[in-house]
Amino acid sequence: MNPQNTTILSTGETASVLAWYAAIVVIGLNLRPLLTSISPLMTTIRGATGLSFYGASMLTSLPVLAMGLGAFGTGLLARRLGETRGVALGLVAIAAACAARAFAASGGALMLTAAAAGAGVAAIQALLPAVMKQRFAARVPLAMGLFSASIMGGGGLGASLSPWIARIGGSWHAGLAVWTLPALAALGIWGALNGIFGSSKSQGAPQSSTALADRHAKAAAVPVWRKRRAWTLGLHFGLVNGGYTSLVAWLPAYYQQHGASVEASGSLLAAMTAFQATAALLLPLAAASFSDRRPWLVLGLCAQLVGVIGLAARPEAAPLLWVAAAGAGLGGTFSVTLVTALDHSADHGVAARLVAFVQGLGFVIAALAPVVAGRVRDLTGGFSGAWIMLAVSISAMIVLSLAFSPRSYGRWLGAHMQHIAHGGS
Repeated sequence: MNPQNTTILSTGETASVLAWYAAIVVIGLNLRPLLTSISPLMTTIRGATGLSFYGASMLTSLPVLAMGLGAFGTGLLARRLGETRGVALGLVAIAAACAARAFAASGGALMLTAAAAGAGVAAIQALLPAVMKQRFAARVPLAMGLFSASIMGGGGLGASLSPWIARIGGSWHAGLAVWTLPALAALGIWGALNGIFGSSKSQGAPQSSTALADRHAKAAAVPVWRKRRAWTLGLHFGLVNGGYTSLVAWLPAYYQQHGASVEASGSLLAAMTAFQATAALLLPLAAASFSDRRPWLVLGLCAQLVGVIGLAARPEAAPLLWVAAAGAGLGGTFSVTLVTALDHSADHGVAARLVAFVQGLGFVIAALAPVVAGRVRDLTGGFSGAWIMLAVSISAMIVLSLAFSPRSYGRWLGAHMQHIAHGGS
């Protein structure tokens, strides 16, 4: 082969890989503004709709609950449409829900948009890791790090830009509905990359329909929901993300209670998500060369614990330090937990089913956290009790992380199911 042709091929492959990484980042940016755009505008929204603190917490809890329940149905979605078209459908749901917020005038209408957007996020979060496992088998920590970092970065954009857009537009509706635009942009990029709007040939790596159906059938034969490890990972993921949903829902309100303005409290949430994004990228990269992810999980959880204890004990002493520690711990643990779940099977279909189950159970658990925190706030008049509850759950997750030994990866399914998962009969 001509060396020059080799160079051209290598350059083309590099460009393709970079295009996929860019698409992953653009999609990830759309998965959290639907949550974080609500939080800094919560006081205004409550005043306009008459929602209680408990009712307002549902605007954060409902999409997270939809993320969880929706993840359980993504196996059927993958079998019917394929992973890449399933991701596209998720982007359509997010764009439609955000557009509807331009006209939502009641708490009930906002809750419907929250649930619809959460279902779209569920499809993307469950199916995109399967695509990454298939396309980036040797670089899953990098791909997952980029995806997780972009998710957290999108959360920061939602928290920081929505109050500004609401002020410029003269309406809180504008601050929520503007996130239709990046969702449509991501849909266009993803569709062009995968040929969804034109040729139907591109659905990840080329496969015959028979081979694709056979792979999905083998993966579906694996009873992930019956496995203790799946429930353990789901519990871990859920309680970790319960910290995220609680802070997204109530951190601005907490600091507004201590005298901060809407813009200042939104900036604290944006700062937290900036540290989340940084740690979500860096922690899985640091763990990439180690088969044992447990030390990195514990490191992330300890950082989160320091931040939450600081919020409860000395909120006004060093707010940026507390949100930095909590954000870094949340972001790093989020991505390393998903990488750990993907590590449990070399078969990307089985790994995808495990990740979908982990996220399904995890987000159902996480959806309850801001509701509980809001209820504690209604009963006590403050959030300190909620932060203490979070600190206790984080401490429990530090202990639970010790169970995720690499030696257990080969045993979690059992010998017979491992045989089926890897193509045996």
